[in-house]
Amino acid sequence: MTDTQHLPTARNVHHVGLTVPDLDRAVDFFVEAIGCQELYRKGPFGDPEGDSMERRLDVHPDATASLAMLRCGPTTNLELFEWDAPDQNETPSKSSDVGAMHLALQVEEISPAVSALADRDDVTVLDGPQTNEEGPTAGLTYVYCRVEWGLYLELLEAPEQMPYTEEADERLYGPAPAWTHRPDRSV
Repeated sequence: MTDTQHLPTARNVHHVGLTVPDLDRAVDFFVEAIGCQELYRKGPFGDPEGDSMERRLDVHPDATASLAMLRCGPTTNLELFEWDAPDQNETPSKSSDVGAMHLALQVEEISPAVSALADRDDVTVLDGPQTNEEGPTAGLTYVYCRVEWGLYLELLEAPEQMPYTEEADERLYGPAPAWTHRPDRSV
């Protein structure tokens, strides 16, 4: 493939966006439980006189939103949105629903990470941890957790080298030297 078949001028994934029911509670969770840093907040914003929210963001024209941008670990920016929209569906999606997502965090040791989340009243640790016994990710241990407001959080502990690396030229990113490692502070 040539570069013309890719997104022209793409540099990196800037952020992942997540809609939450309560911005303050979600920011507190990510800061206290996960160790993210809040960078800034914006809002509430909307367009009470027109339809720009619908045209720009594909939401109800009367929708308003507030957001917070977080730095999570060495490479991930997480944008949290709290929406107020007349047609909002407040039922959290299941992992199997189209458009659903989860956030996966690689940990050095899964047991203490699971214990830390299991001790919280706002997190349910699902069955596990489980270890993949075969295939491209043999040796990877993972567990899913559900935050009370609907986010699925996966914790994973990966072996030094997974079997997929024997066939693939490219590698997954990670792990970083530490959660607080900051390779570039330029933006």
